[in-house]
Amino acid sequence: MKRVDVLRISYYPPNKGYAVMLKEVEGERQVPIIVGSNEAQAIAMAIEGIEMPRPMTHDLMLDIIHSLDVDIKHIVISDIRNGTFFAKITMTKLASGDVTVDSRPSDAIAIGLRSLVPIFVEEVVFNSVGLIEEIEDPENGDELQEVSQIMEPLTSSEDMLDNLNEALDRAVEEEEYEVAARLRDRIKEIEKRIQN
Repeated sequence: MKRVDVLRISYYPPNKGYAVMLKEVEGERQVPIIVGSNEAQAIAMAIEGIEMPRPMTHDLMLDIIHSLDVDIKHIVISDIRNGTFFAKITMTKLASGDVTVDSRPSDAIAIGLRSLVPIFVEEVVFNSVGLIEEIEDPENGDELQEVSQIMEPLTSSEDMLDNLNEALDRAVEEEEYEVAARLRDRIKEIEKRIQN
């Protein structure tokens, strides 16, 4: 089991979804996990530290978990079978010890990022799909195109801009001006990238 970081989120045209690229903290192997647009947005918002005026689904789950005096311990991308990834969320409670529950990887990653807990990938997953950042073609020694060059960045998504603008309107209505300022700055960054 190796600890990983979320390296990037990229648009993946073949599935009309997004690839969440996980990279070993101490190594070069990577694992791409394909997720839907809503899940990619939830992960991206957790990475950016964007807090919505009202709790989103993963925030609600964490509020419930924490209200029961349970802490998230870590996340594990545990297996891959027939092209489907599996994950586990391990939680701990002082009175009863550790509890592990099954999860979709996208939900587990979103919860792990919001909880600031380590995310791990089992060796069996790396052995099945692990990529090296720069792969060489064995026939002529040329480097193959990096996965990130094949995919378009998530930040070009108009859906994300629409959701951020909606969150900005709610923040202003509810007079949460600090949240509104952060959302406005993030919207400007995304719009600037789209124009370039």
